[in-house]
Amino acid sequence: MTSVPEEPIKLVAYDESWPEQFAKEREIIHRLIGPWLVGTIEHIGSTAVPGLMAKPVIDIMAGVESLDGSRPAIPLLKEIQYCYFPYRPDSMHWFCKPSPAFRTHHLHLAPFESSLWFERLAFRNYLQQHADIAAEYGELKRKLAEQYRFDREAYTDAKQPFIEWIVTLALTLT
Repeated sequence: MTSVPEEPIKLVAYDESWPEQFAKEREIIHRLIGPWLVGTIEHIGSTAVPGLMAKPVIDIMAGVESLDGSRPAIPLLKEIQYCYFPYRPDSMHWFCKPSPAFRTHHLHLAPFESSLWFERLAFRNYLQQHADIAAEYGELKRKLAEQYRFDREAYTDAKQPFIEWIVTLALTLT
């Protein structure tokens, strides 16, 4: 992914249309790759947290039985403009839409009820339930977006300690 020129990291205020955008995309994904899906299709990431600033990219996680078993779904997703990248291929199939340089959606095909599955949902749910922590995360993201304006990977890596702290806290409470 680093060889593709990227737009600068741009955070925007929460958009009330994000849940609707997710719901529409969920239906399209389900119709296309339904045979490989188990469990649910979830809205994750910052666009799933009301009031939280975010990159305007809808993050979606869809549960599959296994990564190997869901490989036939990869070329089908190209039909709806999802570009596949072998990012963390041991834990998920990762896609962006419509292009690596300009993204409106990320799709993560992850084994249903895997560690990754539970961690992503725990983080989202905790932020949804704790506005003060969501605000703290928003401020961290704002600072990191300024610091790593043209480096998405460094931006993502720099958020990791905060995310791990919240995931640990959230999983301890459940």
